[in-house]
Amino acid sequence: MIKSKKLIKNKNIKHGFFNSVGGKSKNIYTSLNCGTGSKDLTLNVKKNLELVRKKISKKAQNIFLVKQIHSNKFVYIDEKYNKNQKPEADAIITNQKYLPIAILTADCVPILIYDNKKNMIAAIHAGWKGAYKNILDRVIKFMVKKGCKLKNFTAVIGPSISVKNYEVKEDFKKKFIKKDKKNLKYFNIVKNKLYFDLTKYVHALLVKSKIENIETINIDTFDKKNKFFSARRALKLKHNDYGRNISIIMIK
Repeated sequence: MIKSKKLIKNKNIKHGFFNSVGGKSKNIYTSLNCGTGSKDLTLNVKKNLELVRKKISKKAQNIFLVKQIHSNKFVYIDEKYNKNQKPEADAIITNQKYLPIAILTADCVPILIYDNKKNMIAAIHAGWKGAYKNILDRVIKFMVKKGCKLKNFTAVIGPSISVKNYEVKEDFKKKFIKKDKKNLKYFNIVKNKLYFDLTKYVHALLVKSKIENIETINIDTFDKKNKFFSARRALKLKHNDYGRNISIIMIK
């Protein structure tokens, strides 16, 4: 489990960015696969989620997950929310104690946000589609609407695919340039191949939303030595599926 240097200073929360180590799954899912939507054995995934829950806190409720769809949708969990449902969304916001909220990734960018005065947290899944559709800005504006203040925010960008391993097509680039010509700076050309810096793009969106306290954990999920699940690496190896990494945060 990797922890944020900034978030760890806050005694009111627990958090972690987990890689593939320390679970029960086998073969291509070895071993801490938390992907409820993967083809892994359901029992193993449940055991892995329970391991993560206990690692965060033995007092924690069941981990709240959503059905991620690469959207800009989010859910807000207050005391009235039915936590037994699993809505389609790509971000979760809550102010509830001992309720761990988490998102799953396998190259996409996980973002954890905490307001240390309002005691509100968010977990965001930002693939290129969600980032492009402004999921970050939508979540931040909602939190502000709920009384949070930008000066009290800490935002942490977790492990994700690095620019050198994120090759894209020309039409992908055109889509981003059409939205904003300044997006050109997030693209690199190396040996006639086009690459996109998703992490840098997400960081810029957080800055644009006027969050000042930002940390980026520069760990490449594609690089096998880091022991994270990676959809791109699985595709390169011609696997028919892949495990998912979990990023989690909870108010104590």
